[in-house]
Amino acid sequence: MRILSGIQPSGTLHLGNYFGMMRPAIELQAKGEAFYFIADYHSMTSLFEAEQRRKNSLEVALDFLACGLDPKKSVFFKQSDVPEVTELAWLLTTLTPMAMLENCHSYKDKLARGLSPNHGIFAYPVLMAADILIYDSNLVPVGKDQKQHVEVTRDIAVKFNHTYGETFVIPEEQIRENTAVVPGTDGDKMSKSYGNTIEIFGDEKTLRKKIMGIKMDSRAPEEPKPDADKNLAIQLLKLVAPAEVATDFENRLRAGGLGYGDLKKGLFEQYWNYFAEARKKRAELSANLDYVNGVLTEGAAKARTLAQTVLKRARRASGLE
Repeated sequence: MRILSGIQPSGTLHLGNYFGMMRPAIELQAKGEAFYFIADYHSMTSLFEAEQRRKNSLEVALDFLACGLDPKKSVFFKQSDVPEVTELAWLLTTLTPMAMLENCHSYKDKLARGLSPNHGIFAYPVLMAADILIYDSNLVPVGKDQKQHVEVTRDIAVKFNHTYGETFVIPEEQIRENTAVVPGTDGDKMSKSYGNTIEIFGDEKTLRKKIMGIKMDSRAPEEPKPDADKNLAIQLLKLVAPAEVATDFENRLRAGGLGYGDLKKGLFEQYWNYFAEARKKRAELSANLDYVNGVLTEGAAKARTLAQTVLKRARRASGLE
């Protein structure tokens, strides 16, 4: 089984990235042949500073390796180091209906928020399809918001196979229902574009302030809260705290007597402890960037060998060779 997943270097990685993509991917690296990439081509739809993209790409590599990605078990690389993926995207886009892309949730969401999407945002699902198909991927771990893009990938692959003959493996998505969507500090989905994130790594004082700033309702501490399970801090605690600790906080909040300030202090402590080992490892990696860059270079070489094989198959099938 070959597993494929990618993450954009469009900003500092946060809890939504970790629980929605990174941790599931790290857990899967022991269950198959894992290909994980830094999606720097995709970041070009929203990030337009070249030096920031370079910096972010390195930061993502450090974060992923610090959180447990093992280059002995996974192929880890930058998307742009395998340029064959852009040629495959063109082959695929010639068979992709406009209506399919217009109906994609991510595109419609951008329009609904008043944004003026560029063609990259519109065609994002086609490049994502190329990312998946060029490595003969069987399994794609994604968040709920990306599920439709894997469905689009399947539709495109089926159409290509029907048009030109059997060429691509048809992938399946894997979604962790309980952690696929992580709430941000405002209750919406945690996202860099919404400005509601809690970063995986960063300054302790700044992160404490973010968590203490999570908005709560105006009920008094002593008032029972039967809807404690819907509280944002409780939802985040369930991700970073041992089950018995999260349950204790939830029960105390439900019964009344637990102040929101104490709840958020507890959340910060559990969050800070959760990533303690990863912070230590990240500091060690930051002092050895030659190793980090070497991992990416070696991963790209392995990924490109496979990508060239699959692209050649697609070129031959479609009459380009």
